[in-house]
Amino acid sequence: MKLYMHAAACSLSPHIICRELGLDIELVQVDRQTHRTSTGEDYLAINGNGYVPALVLDDGKVLTEGPAIVQFLADSVPEGAALLPEVGNIRRNEVQSYLNFITAELHKPMVLLFNPTYSSVHGEVRALISKRLTWLNGRLAGPYLTGDAFTVADAYLFVCLNWSPWTDIDLKQWPALHGFMPAWRHGRRCARRCRPKISRPSMPTASISRRTPISLHQDGRASRSGHKPRVAPARIPRFDDLQSALTATGKARLWAVAR
Repeated sequence: MKLYMHAAACSLSPHIICRELGLDIELVQVDRQTHRTSTGEDYLAINGNGYVPALVLDDGKVLTEGPAIVQFLADSVPEGAALLPEVGNIRRNEVQSYLNFITAELHKPMVLLFNPTYSSVHGEVRALISKRLTWLNGRLAGPYLTGDAFTVADAYLFVCLNWSPWTDIDLKQWPALHGFMPAWRHGRRCARRCRPKISRPSMPTASISRRTPISLHQDGRASRSGHKPRVAPARIPRFDDLQSALTATGKARLWAVAR
């Protein structure tokens, strides 16, 4: 199973879910300027829209759009019911409602703030986002969106809110949302779950396998051993870690990263 992704982009959401579920995943980087992948493929032949994420199964089937991908992942293994309740449970519909809200009301407007083409309306877009964040701040039911349970929607919300330093949105205006971020920012969840892996799975479409974690050498090679490997406490890169590297490309080009 391959996840086509770009650092700090919305593809981070399904990456988090894969790690939460302990799924093998081969990460393939996509160059947003050339649409070439780190393995030399033409990404436009995989996803004609050109943006990430895309999930490719071993049988060649391609699934695009982050909210659809995270639901597929959660439904593919029994453990996924903890991240997305089963069909017939109203909590599942609540999670799907949040996924739709984040996609339409946060993700896409925030992308516009990265795009210099829309600089003349950035003020209006930021005002709209602020209105939506105010609503969401009042809806937070606990440490996570639907209460005490972490769901696929929380991973997506984290990714979008983590763009706030680049979009001049100060989350301190919304105490509940501001409090939502620290556990992620300090890697408490990601350090435990979101370890980089390279996999070579043989996986039928309807069943995603769970395998022994693969440890990574510094040069990126993977290794297995007969005993449980000792995996360095790697985590998904924090936004602060990525900012200095990515801003070297110039803010005029950063809008593509968020898509």
